[in-house]
Amino acid sequence: MALDSLDFDATVALATKVAPHVDILEIGTPCIKHNGIKLLETLRAKFPKNKILVDLKTMDAGFYEAEPFYKAGADICTVLGTADLGTIKGVIDVANKYGKKAQVDLINVADKKTRTQEVAKLGAHIIGVHTGLDQQAAGQTPFNDLAMVAGLDLGVDISVAGGVKAATTQQVKDAGATIIVAGAAIYGAADPAAAAAEISAIAHGGSSAGGAKKFLPWIIGAIILVVLFTVLTGKKAEETSEEVAPAAETSAPVEAPADAAPVEAAPAEAAPTEEAPAAAQ
Repeated sequence: MALDSLDFDATVALATKVAPHVDILEIGTPCIKHNGIKLLETLRAKFPKNKILVDLKTMDAGFYEAEPFYKAGADICTVLGTADLGTIKGVIDVANKYGKKAQVDLINVADKKTRTQEVAKLGAHIIGVHTGLDQQAAGQTPFNDLAMVAGLDLGVDISVAGGVKAATTQQVKDAGATIIVAGAAIYGAADPAAAAAEISAIAHGGSSAGGAKKFLPWIIGAIILVVLFTVLTGKKAEETSEEVAPAAETSAPVEAPADAAPVEAAPAEAAPTEEAPAAAQ
């Protein structure tokens, strides 16, 4: 959830409504510039179960600028992909120092493919595919960039921001996003908590081709086990029948003496048999 208001109290109030329904609270760039590290400290104290992303968009002095925010409780800080590689490495290094994560924002990066590969080699934890507000106003979307980054398969998390709403969340998820950022779709809704819950439900659940593929090996394995169990139990039942049959045939008829009075033959008792286990359904 992106918190973009400049109002300190309004930001805390909105975070209180949506925190139970989201994983990450993002303090947007205008919000952190206006309110400073005090807002981060307040949110960290009030919402210990949520991760907090501080959208610094660092452009220089990466280690020096990001360190105070990691120390104050940020789980993720952002650095611009247009920054010098040394700056980006500084944010990655300080994130590692505190056991946190660094996100490289690709907004306005000309060669997004090359820069993504470069920062992944540096150890970037998250690549941010970001269509800014001004770009959204011009009709741009993050989908082409998302497809490109996901296609590189670099083993990093991919965050997507830029006009995401409930209607497009599944599309973003299926395209390869591991972090889905929503802002206006939540804070602009009549019921922000309900809007956040709806988007989170889609992000965490829902049916997708990618999700089904993850469970396909387990489904196949389960089917094989059921088939094997059915075959083995059927075989055991056949062996039991074969063992019992000869026992029934061993009782030879006894001839009565010629002068003996005729007697009625007692009905033969069937040899006991084991009941075969039921086949697995």
